[in-house]
Amino acid sequence: MSPQIQEFLDRIQRIELAIEQEAKTRRQLWQVDFEANKVRFEKEVLAQQKRFKQGLLVYVLTAEWRHVLCVPFIYPVLVPMLMLDFFVYVYQWVCFPLFNIPRVRRSDFWVFDRSHLAYLNWLEKINCAYCAYGNGLIAYCREVFGLTEQYWCPIKHSQRILQAHPHYHGFADFGDAENYRSELTRLRAELQVLHKPIKKIKN
Repeated sequence: MSPQIQEFLDRIQRIELAIEQEAKTRRQLWQVDFEANKVRFEKEVLAQQKRFKQGLLVYVLTAEWRHVLCVPFIYPVLVPMLMLDFFVYVYQWVCFPLFNIPRVRRSDFWVFDRSHLAYLNWLEKINCAYCAYGNGLIAYCREVFGLTEQYWCPIKHSQRILQAHPHYHGFADFGDAENYRSELTRLRAELQVLHKPIKKIKN
């Protein structure tokens, strides 16, 4: 990886940390406490939140027809998501040790904290859990296949790809035949010593 690209990546990481710090400040504004990855609101805050809760019956009866129409198409997607989760988990459990790659820790990618929000009814909380699971699953799979790509084919594409995974920018340049084999050896060695579980920002 060129020093200039590394500098850009370091700058991106600093910006991401600054964004998370600002988000932390916003959470404190709403008086949210975090204890061992658990969310805790003061009783007064919960009471205030409940004032804005929409009852389940009202929520269902006032739902827009287009939202109701989507229901039979949204929830069945959970079945292939569960299957994908299972097969990716088994894949990395079996194959990553053979590649000498540390396994990706699933718990780094799922956050189910919206159930603590007193202004959501139970159906809204189920919907939030569905979205959290789906997005966490995609992030988890992205990390697993990003590491797989670094092991088997760490070559940048000839065209720009949107939202490349974090490992992509360190790959060998497209068309660099002379250095590819040495880069492949280096990148495989990096997997053994550099990959660490995703660090969650402490609140």
